[in-house]
Amino acid sequence: MKGGSVYILASKPNGTLYTGVTSDLAGRVWEHRTGAVPGFTKRHGVKRLVWFAEYADIRDALAEERRIKRWRRAWKIRLIEELNPQWRDLFEEIAHR
Repeated sequence: MKGGSVYILASKPNGTLYTGVTSDLAGRVWEHRTGAVPGFTKRHGVKRLVWFAEYADIRDALAEERRIKRWRRAWKIRLIEELNPQWRDLFEEIAHR
């Protein structure tokens, strides 16, 4: 089974959040950043990769995405700030892997 990643994008620090899952993290985030993906992220300017986790099995990534999407906003913010307290855009860290 192919692996996958769960990711959280933000419009700005403490801004609008979006949680997603993909088998190609760099490619999918690039689509969000360039506006190639119509819908919520494009409408709200949600382009900054602020958190991600990688899984060996896409099914585990899908389960984690569903779990995080049910969380309260404060919990998502805490998750982000545990690993990324400055809300840095992590895209460059994954773009050239």
